[in-house]
Amino acid sequence: MQGVSLPPHAFARIPIVPELTREMKRAARSYTRVVLRLREQAEAEDRALALTRRLDRGLTHARQRSEGPPPSWSNGASGLARRSASRQSSRAPSPTFSTYSHNNGSHSQLPTPTRSTGSNSGRFQSPLFRLRRAPLLRVFVRSPEGDWLSDASVLECEAELRKAGVLPLMRAGDVVWDTAVGDEGNVGRLVWDGRYLIDLDYTYSQTGDLPGYLPNLAFPPSYFHRVIRTAGEHKNPVVHIDVTPWGEEIAANLQLLQDRVRTETPQGTYHTVVRWTHRSSFQIRAQHPRTRAHPAASPLSITLPTGERRAIDPGWVGTVVVEAEGTNEGLADLQRRCGKAFPPRVGSEVKGDRERGVWRILRERSRPGEIWIRAVSYKERLIP
Repeated sequence: MQGVSLPPHAFARIPIVPELTREMKRAARSYTRVVLRLREQAEAEDRALALTRRLDRGLTHARQRSEGPPPSWSNGASGLARRSASRQSSRAPSPTFSTYSHNNGSHSQLPTPTRSTGSNSGRFQSPLFRLRRAPLLRVFVRSPEGDWLSDASVLECEAELRKAGVLPLMRAGDVVWDTAVGDEGNVGRLVWDGRYLIDLDYTYSQTGDLPGYLPNLAFPPSYFHRVIRTAGEHKNPVVHIDVTPWGEEIAANLQLLQDRVRTETPQGTYHTVVRWTHRSSFQIRAQHPRTRAHPAASPLSITLPTGERRAIDPGWVGTVVVEAEGTNEGLADLQRRCGKAFPPRVGSEVKGDRERGVWRILRERSRPGEIWIRAVSYKERLIP
């Protein structure tokens, strides 16, 4: 447990001493094992809580069906008496007969205080892991090349995970951090794709984004929030989404609108800029398995690098608002992303073919049930 309490910045200050290096490796392995155990515990408690709620809901419905509809009030004197009694009972009691008055004797008659149950009551809470968020695992591997991990260093990171005995517990999307490199931005952070550790993608930002090997629809929209950091102009994270299955819906809802955007100048001031934007939307509906209640259900599945097929995460269920530049070039890019929903443009120059599934989540506009994404054009590449 000593790796849990050790500050992250202390790992990078450890001198090159064999004993200390071995100690730091053991501490990182212990931390990784603790985090994955916490994930198993959190998911088990969440499943038990969901089962309890379903059982309570079923008992409530069964009780309501057995009791039948509430009795109707009669029009006679009994009805008036019931109305007057209900009206009197709905009024607040007089302060003279309050339990807090001095006429009621000892304090033993005071009401027992009850703990208020909030929305997070019964939920798993830990500073090391949060449900529906990617775990940040740790390894300690010194990098002779500096901040950028070489292939040999990445293989050594995988060997550390194997020594910790956590490979059977890891899942696609887990983030691994080499604490020996440092704690600036996303330095030393790798993503587990189900078989190997892969680097972040630095094509569109200097801090790094999730690589295109992992489809984002298989994870919640905020799964990598604060685990893979964003900064500067690229505060909105890059996601990889194939919108071809919803191309017809995007084509039907497409509009050209004027939008007001608040931008920051190099001097630190803010200005409101009016620009034209192509905007559309599509619906991601809840994925139902093929059952008697849903005989024609055919949920869309996402293929991971390991070949595993997953349904779209429930966090994406709702409306997805799509934006592109308000130019002819932006319109052509959006049409190309929708596949066969639009007729092909004859004689148009194809640019940005690699960006066909690259978007940015607009955090300031998104909320549960409504996710905003903006198309990333080839002009935003930092690496050609």
